[in-house]
Amino acid sequence: MILLKGIDKLNTAIGKAISLLILVGIVVLCYEVVARYIFGQPTLWAHGYTQRIFGSYFVLVGAYTLLRKDHVRVDILLNAAPPRGRAFLDLVNVSFLILWGGVLSWEAFWFFEDSWRFNEVDDSALRHPMWPVKFAMFLGVLMITLQGVVEAIRSLILIVNPNADVGREDNIRSTT
Repeated sequence: MILLKGIDKLNTAIGKAISLLILVGIVVLCYEVVARYIFGQPTLWAHGYTQRIFGSYFVLVGAYTLLRKDHVRVDILLNAAPPRGRAFLDLVNVSFLILWGGVLSWEAFWFFEDSWRFNEVDDSALRHPMWPVKFAMFLGVLMITLQGVVEAIRSLILIVNPNADVGREDNIRSTT
């Protein structure tokens, strides 16, 4: 359970830290609006940076969202199922997530590695490097896959013993 709690804490810390990117994105967008419409001087960089900020945010907050059970899901079957049934359905669900995440993590790593090795840049006038965004994609998918493994372990424990303490922090929502 210590390992499960450790992964939960890591994903919570990453999720909360990455959430600050929203504030950075808002500041950049507000700056662009003021520069463009009040001063008539649009920036060359704001559009590209906001894409990178919000894209990175989206993939890096996924594991935290899974941990909090905030992903979109159809609870018709879950709400009607007994605790073991909910644990089994959760196990089926995260099994697909782990399969998807494993394949995507593998591919995302090589996507990042190629970008780093070839010094890939975007097609804007400023020619920003692409590897930071591709690294964020790899890290985000890896962390959501790792959180999926944690959720699968919890589901297996709850299938065996629906009353077990699965090491979930008190401030994290749980449907079990």
